[in-house]
Amino acid sequence: MNFLANPLLTANSLTRTFWGQSNDSSTLLPGSETLSSFMDPFGVGRAAADYWRDSVERSVLYWDVMRERGNQYLEHMEQTKPSVLGFKTEVLLDGRTLAQPTNYELLRVLPPEDTVTDPSKRPFVVVDPRAGHGPGIGGFKPDSELGVALKAGHPCYFIGFLPFPEPGQTVEDVVEAEVAFLRHVIELHPDISEKPMVVGNCQAGWQLMMAAALEPDVFGPILIAGAPLSYWAGEHGNAPMRYTGGMTGGSWITAFTSDMGNGLFDGAWLVQNFERLNPANTYWKKQYHLYANIDTETERYLDFERWWGGHVVLGGEEIQYIVDNLFVGNRLSTAQLVTRDGRRIDLRNLRSPVVVFCSRGDDITPPPQALGWIRDLYEDTDDIIANDQTIVYCMHDTTGHLGIFVSGSVSRKEHSEFTANMDYIDVLPPGLYETSVTEAPEGSDAALYERDYLLEFTPRNFEELDREVQHDADDDRRFATVARISEINLGLYRLYVQPWLQAIMTPEAARFIRRMHPIRLGYKLLSDRNPLSVPLPVMAEAIRKNRQEIGPDNLFKALETMHSDQIVAALNAWRDLRDSSTERLFMDVYGQPLLQAAVGLYGDAHVHRRRPGAEPEHRRFLARRREELGERIAQGGAHEAIMRSLIYVLGGAPSTDERNFKQLRATRTKLESDIELCEFKRLVREQFFILKLDRERALNTLPELLAGETNSAIDGYIKNLEKVFAASGELTEHAAERFVQVKALFDKARPAKPAVKKTAVNKATTVESPPPSEAKKTDTSVSQGKGSRKR
Repeated sequence: MNFLANPLLTANSLTRTFWGQSNDSSTLLPGSETLSSFMDPFGVGRAAADYWRDSVERSVLYWDVMRERGNQYLEHMEQTKPSVLGFKTEVLLDGRTLAQPTNYELLRVLPPEDTVTDPSKRPFVVVDPRAGHGPGIGGFKPDSELGVALKAGHPCYFIGFLPFPEPGQTVEDVVEAEVAFLRHVIELHPDISEKPMVVGNCQAGWQLMMAAALEPDVFGPILIAGAPLSYWAGEHGNAPMRYTGGMTGGSWITAFTSDMGNGLFDGAWLVQNFERLNPANTYWKKQYHLYANIDTETERYLDFERWWGGHVVLGGEEIQYIVDNLFVGNRLSTAQLVTRDGRRIDLRNLRSPVVVFCSRGDDITPPPQALGWIRDLYEDTDDIIANDQTIVYCMHDTTGHLGIFVSGSVSRKEHSEFTANMDYIDVLPPGLYETSVTEAPEGSDAALYERDYLLEFTPRNFEELDREVQHDADDDRRFATVARISEINLGLYRLYVQPWLQAIMTPEAARFIRRMHPIRLGYKLLSDRNPLSVPLPVMAEAIRKNRQEIGPDNLFKALETMHSDQIVAALNAWRDLRDSSTERLFMDVYGQPLLQAAVGLYGDAHVHRRRPGAEPEHRRFLARRREELGERIAQGGAHEAIMRSLIYVLGGAPSTDERNFKQLRATRTKLESDIELCEFKRLVREQFFILKLDRERALNTLPELLAGETNSAIDGYIKNLEKVFAASGELTEHAAERFVQVKALFDKARPAKPAVKKTAVNKATTVESPPPSEAKKTDTSVSQGKGSRKR
């Protein structure tokens, strides 16, 4: 109750709050509650007074949090190695000591005290994105990519970076540094045959793909989360960032910004671009959410702002390479990039499985930009298979760009499943798959569910992929026109403006410009360095001691929420109008035939985006590979027969999941306990290609592969196959028919039955003793079948 609603009170709540007095009702005058109810029968006045008091308290607490945010920002930026990584680490390799120095470093992640890692497990490496923010987002929270890998027992490593680049540092230098770091990780685990699993978030994703294309042998499974690889792709009405290059006239603006920084590009400009995408969240929703929930959201808000406001600096040459070759030129997904030593960066060179994790709620890297590179590089799924490539994609329905690698719920679900099933992904046959993560159902096979979720893989074709990519040839020509105009404008800038600007800019002037950036000032001005903030901590402390919250049922609090929703809706409407107008203008300007012809593109003679053809060397390699596999169809033993049968039957099923792999793993142990995963992977892929090359002959040679096996051994093989197939439920009709066919072929391999001799004694039938050679055979189990392999 407040003095505005009841003038008979001895003191109002706000006064008591600041003087630290109690809010005990004993301080009220006798009969004050009755009189208050009489004067305000509907409680509107009391609700207004309570809301007024609460809003004043929230305002003071809100501005005090802003003060803490400013202090945190200044403290963070003054550190030599600022990072929001939530785990203790030790530096293993400093990129500044390499032949081509970079500001990257390899860190070993030390597990928490209650976590034990298994050195025999595959190493797990997270590469942090360097897109204007500081390092550490991959291990920001316990429920993060690093956190779930540590809980799974994997030795973990982190590739982070320092705030300022090394002089002359290039993107190629960074790529080579990451390769060197991975080689060092492999050297630290000489007893592990599997290569490290590597995770790249956002910008680090395309960086990893470049490295894996150049040095495929040092990579295990690759997970790229929210990483753009096809920059021209996108759905009309979405992905407004793809029009930015065209609306600014190309990459000359990047060169101009770097020159203003005396050769350094301030990452705060990139952060500002991200913030402009969603003005409702940037200018109102995020701040109002803190204000409305000031008693519970402070810690979470400050933790996030510590990373979001940790602006770093990029080299001018680095950012220019990125904008020219990737954002504007789109040369990565079309194999047009060539290193300074003449090596072509062709993503078809990858030999590791690639998991693409994206979200339909991501407006920075929408699914078309995350998946379009597949459509750019390959003709169809057969082309993917011919290149011995395994590509898996997973799409979240709602989470935003940061949620893909920051959200705790995403980490506990999707990232936990990716980490737990990396071995399964590593042995998947070549092809294109979509994976989904669902809750594990309850049932009699509960022992096959190791976690709360189930990872299921469904083969996809390019028709299904095109529904997500939504490729448009007319858009390609528009973006190719932007790339040409960008080259022209950049050349004019370098000829007429850059020399003058570089002559007058000094390091001191560049530092002053960085300090005066609006985003940086927003942090600095709301800190203890501002004299006006001196009373804030005292007032906030007094309010926290006697905080009087109101509930959501307060009339005026409900009106406040409604007003906030109206502001958000208005800002969203303005954003939609801005984005639609920008898109329409882009389409109209760069879709003009005259402009396209003026830059030499209307005849479609040199359009930048053209699917790279197979090189002669690659064709010869595939031809030799087919010849080798043709010769090996009838070679092998029980291992090859079982794996070939397994792939054939599951190839008739619409999907497979991790339960199949768990049973398959058990079968592998029985077949040969000491076989390495890499050898098992080779066996899977070889038999897959044999079936793809000549299915009829591959099946007809199954009895030949099983020749010499005993009846009990063949029965054991069939029984193990049944267990694998039954792991994920009943087989489909088509898959069941294939299994019947396989069992008939296995029966053909059974040894001939011994001759039967009938006697007339008591009309009984007796069986002659088996030949000595047959008698010597023991009733072998599946695990003893390995001796039948033919080499």
